[in-house]
This record gives sequence, C-alpha cells and structure tokens, in this order.
Amino acid sequence: MVEGLRAGSTPKRRLALALLGGILAGLGQVPFSLTPVALGGLALCAWLVARCPGARTAAWTGFAAGTGYFAVTLHWIVEPFLIEPDRYGWMAPFALVFISTGFALFWALAFGVTRRIAGTGWRFVLAFGACLAGVEMLRSYILSGFPWALLGYVWTESGAAQIAAWTGPFGLTLLTTLLAAGIAVAGPSLRGALSLSLAWVLPLAVGSVLMPPEEEAPADAPVIRLVQPNAPQGEKWDPDRVLGFFDRQLAYSAATPAPDLIVWPETSVPYLVAPGHPALDAIAAAADGVPVVLGAQRLDGLRLFNSLFVIGAGGGIDAIYDKYHLVPFGEYIPLGSLTRHLGLRSFAARDGFGYAAGPGPRLLDLGAGGPVLPLICYEAIFPQDVAAAPSRPDWLLQITNDAWFGTFAGPQQHLAQARMRTIEQGLPMIRVANTGISAVIDAAGRVLAAFPLGEAGYLDHRLPVARERTLYSRTGDLPLALLLLATLGIAALARRRESS
Repeated sequence: MVEGLRAGSTPKRRLALALLGGILAGLGQVPFSLTPVALGGLALCAWLVARCPGARTAAWTGFAAGTGYFAVTLHWIVEPFLIEPDRYGWMAPFALVFISTGFALFWALAFGVTRRIAGTGWRFVLAFGACLAGVEMLRSYILSGFPWALLGYVWTESGAAQIAAWTGPFGLTLLTTLLAAGIAVAGPSLRGALSLSLAWVLPLAVGSVLMPPEEEAPADAPVIRLVQPNAPQGEKWDPDRVLGFFDRQLAYSAATPAPDLIVWPETSVPYLVAPGHPALDAIAAAADGVPVVLGAQRLDGLRLFNSLFVIGAGGGIDAIYDKYHLVPFGEYIPLGSLTRHLGLRSFAARDGFGYAAGPGPRLLDLGAGGPVLPLICYEAIFPQDVAAAPSRPDWLLQITNDAWFGTFAGPQQHLAQARMRTIEQGLPMIRVANTGISAVIDAAGRVLAAFPLGEAGYLDHRLPVARERTLYSRTGDLPLALLLLATLGIAALARRRESS
C-alpha cells in the first residue's frame, strides 16, 4: 500500500490519485453520507500535497482533486438541460465539465498556497486546513457566491452537524480539513488508520453532547399545511396540464380540518399575479379564510420578479417578498446583452431573459407563528443571507421548485443545506417544494415530518419551537474569517522559522 502511494510521485499517478481522493471526498455529501470515506479521500489529497515538489505541482494536484470532488457533488447540474433535451441537452456535459473544473480552481489555489507556506507536522496541518477552508469560504462569497456542497456538510446526517450552531458551516469545514490533514501527517499506516477513526468519532462525540433534546410543539402552536403538487418541470407549464396542477393545490387547500396557514411552493400559480386576478379569488375560496402563502411571478413595469405572496381572506394580497439572490444563468444571465446574442437564455424565468432582483431580506407577519424570514429556493443555501435578516425571526420559511434538480442528489442536498440553516440559527423551518422534499424541520435540523420526492399531497404539522439564539447567529462569519487569516499567518511564520 505504502509503495503504491509512493508511486504517486510520478505526475500522472499523482493526478490520478488526486482525482480519486476528490471523488472519495465527494461521497461524504448527501445522499451518500460516507463521512469516513470523505475524510480518507481528503487525507489522500493532503498527503499528496505534502509530497509535491513545488507550488505549481501542488496546484495541479488540487485542480485534479477539486474536479473529482465537484463532479461527484454537483453532477445534478445536468438535470435542467435535460428538461428540454432537444433544445438544451447538448449543453449538459459541457455544464458539468465547466462547473466542476471551474470550482476546482479554488482547490488549485488552496493546494498551491499550502505547498508554498506549509512546513511539516502540525505546521502542515494548519496550512492545509486553513487554505482549503478559506477557499471554501471564498467561493461562498465571491461574485454571487455558491456555497453548495461545502466540505463541512459531510457531517449533515450526524450529530456533529450541531457544531455549526457555534461555528457556522465554515467552522465545521475548517474542522473537517484540519482532521484530514492530521490523518495525512500520520501517513498510510496503522497510526493513520487510528487517526482516521479518531477524526470520525471525535466530532460525533462532541455533536452528541451539543444535540438538544427534541421538544414537542405546544398545543397552541399554529398548524401549517404544506402543499406539494408534484408538477414535473417538463409538464409544469404545459397548457394541457397546468390547470390540473393548479386545481390539485386548490383541492389540498380546501381539505378539512382547516389549518392556521397554507403554504404552496415556488412558482405554483401559472399566472402573472396581480391584484384582482381571478386566480386569487379561487385560492381564497378554497382556503376559506385561512391565509395562503404561495410562489408566483409578477410584473412591475417591465421587470419580472420571482415572488412570494401572502393571500388573505377575499383574495387580497397582504404582502409580497421578491427573491433577491438569483441563480446565475438559471434566473438571470450575467452580461445579458452579450449572452443573448449568443442565444443563451435563463431557464427558470418563463420569458427566458431572467428575473429582476428584489431589494433584500425582510420579515413577514403571516398571522401564525410570529415574524418569519421568507426564502425562495436557492436563497436557503447561503448562511450569510439567512443571517442578514433585519431582526431575528421566529421561524424560517422556504418555498422552492426542486423539479429542476432531478430526483436523486440535487433535492436531497438542497434539503440538507436547509437543515444546516436551522442548526446555525436555532430556528425551525417549514420547507415546501413542488416535487419534494417538503419538510418540517426543527431548530436542531431534525426532519420531523416530510413528504417524499415525486408524490403529490399535503401535510399538516404544528410549527416547531425555536431555540435560544446560537453563538453563530450572533457573530456570523467574521470571527472564523479572522481565525483563518491568523492560522495562515502562524503556519507561514512557522515555515519561515523552520527554514531559517
């Protein structure tokens, strides 16, 4: 085994092993959740970096590892292109190559910097851990950001995820990268195997201590109805099917006994919603006095918005929230005037040319459960967006259309990230998805009730209770960013002293 790894010193074998390490690391993400495998894969990557002859070689090693990691974790990116295969199917393989190699550049940067500043032993552990966690934070913020499949999410299905209530997702990511580097320093030996076991068990033990007991919702907590119409994306806007999906939601909303609040998913109304639209009267009649939260598109002048509406008794619009963190190429086209000439259009907006961004996060009073922070689809993957609420809400509400993400990893990863937001903020979430997975999530990230993928129906559940405000909800990401900078500084200084 050791001799085989030493063979990785040749360029081709080193890159092949790095690619393998990245693939193994990707298997730690939902739906695989093979955390020990992920730690082993990351450790292999770190082991290779420590033996690279220079920063350039290390950067190529990081590029190979990142390509493997993101190809596994983001393979669902091909799904939107397969909705209309005759029109967009040819783009699918290019999209996967583009996104996996594009994000791999962050890992190339991390590995290259690690090799330049890292010493040996604990100095290498600090350098590798801080560099890789640092670029994971960087890709979450730079440009529009994309914090999907952060390395810290390999703990989502375990109690170790509770650490995020104290450190946030990037602190959990730093813990993961430090543990992997520690395993690498131990090397491919019995000592390394014991290090891997300890690296897996220790966070689980800490998480078991931090896991709060499950609290039953009080008897007077509002009952919320989650409506899941299950409209496949290829049929969602079909003129022959669209009214059937709309009527299905009306029927679910009219079911007895009546709840305190009804929630439909993102873009669940097949019309441009405006005051006085007949669809609003039909919704109000079905709900029979119960407020309805729903997703729909709306026009304001020439601007199209992806919006959340609160429909009150009589069909009036009581509140509107416009999505503000839009999906590049999915909901808007960067450099739109140029890309339109190339024939590129956004997928989610029905006119093809994209949505306008709303003004930002806001709280809504839905008359049930206290003030809520609404999140539309992709907005729930950004911990910084949830933390940007003008004041602390009592709960979180996500409406989404995960039909774009296929029926395997995409929807499950999206749900896992929503669960992380509840842990970080200590707040429950009601999550309503068009094709699933609709879920009631408590303030510790536990799924109390869920409606599975690919099924239509509704689910009534009491709103779970909130926890005390978490440390992360008070501090945000700044302390962790400063810690990363300090760690890199210590590693670089130690390397300089080691060399002198």
